[in-house]
Amino acid sequence: MPTVQPVTIVDVARRAGVSAGTVSNVLTGKRPVAEATRVRILRAIEELGYQPNLLARSLVNRSSNTLGVVTSGLEYYGPSRTLVGIEAQANELGYSLLLDLLHRPDVDDVAAILDDLTARRVDGIIWAVHEVGGNRHWIAPERLRALPPIVFLTMKSRPGTSILSTDNRTGALLATQHLIDLGRRKIALVAGPQDWWEARERLAGWQAALEGAALDVSSRMIVYGDWMPSSGEQALRRLLEAQPDIDGVFASNDQMALGVLRACHFLHRRVPDDIAVVGFDNMPEAEFLWPSLTSVRQRLTELGRGAVQTLHSAIEARGQGSALAPGVQLLTPELVVRESTIGRND
Repeated sequence: MPTVQPVTIVDVARRAGVSAGTVSNVLTGKRPVAEATRVRILRAIEELGYQPNLLARSLVNRSSNTLGVVTSGLEYYGPSRTLVGIEAQANELGYSLLLDLLHRPDVDDVAAILDDLTARRVDGIIWAVHEVGGNRHWIAPERLRALPPIVFLTMKSRPGTSILSTDNRTGALLATQHLIDLGRRKIALVAGPQDWWEARERLAGWQAALEGAALDVSSRMIVYGDWMPSSGEQALRRLLEAQPDIDGVFASNDQMALGVLRACHFLHRRVPDDIAVVGFDNMPEAEFLWPSLTSVRQRLTELGRGAVQTLHSAIEARGQGSALAPGVQLLTPELVVRESTIGRND
């Protein structure tokens, strides 16, 4: 039985009536190709069933076409949605992902992770671990220069770093200002754990809105949770014991807001008549809670996509012997208003 020879780039070029170099330019994107020619080449690839040799191409280009993604907290809505955006954009740009999942965001063994990704010759790294405690202590210019291009998510600004993040402070300010505009004057905060940078930013946004309206920002108006619903329920009970006339609550994520709603039910506090509630994340279930939850939408998928686009630009720049200027990109969130603050429109 005769051996079937694999289809080569030369076969594709012959079928499309172009040079092998033109086919290569379509596959690698190194040089522009006229759209009509590109379409003809893609049609020839499909007709012949050509499978590019990615390993050989990576050796020639000194590129693995792989991005390392270091993340944690996938049990939370935010990190999981961000990863969806990262995967989608990486796929569109032709990258594979090498995922390194940390079970604790405050992990100290950063050197081993970075050494492993470098040894695997990833083209770039997305550091999608939340800033918790001192888990960014390792960042230094000389360390970054020895690594592939790296983009950080959800952390405060640092010199020489490329960062993408939700503008958490603005999101919290939007949520709190919404309650103020509705006439609420005793607005409590169910804050996230304060070793998380995002939680501190959301607290700052709540505080700025209330100070702007000359309202109470004392410690009796704050209880700290752990992002989970049970802590939100416990927080509202503690808040009402200290301040029974609370008429508004901003919960720093939707899961804690869910606990707040549960506590309101068992304590016979009507939402929003007695207490108006706003969350943060706009998780898909928020629309179907009872009452439906007003929340801050973070644009998390766009955050993930933006991280890949920024990293791709940095990789391209390094390949051309230059460097992408570092900087901070903040994605502005939006408030999605529902029944937990404005009631039903029957």
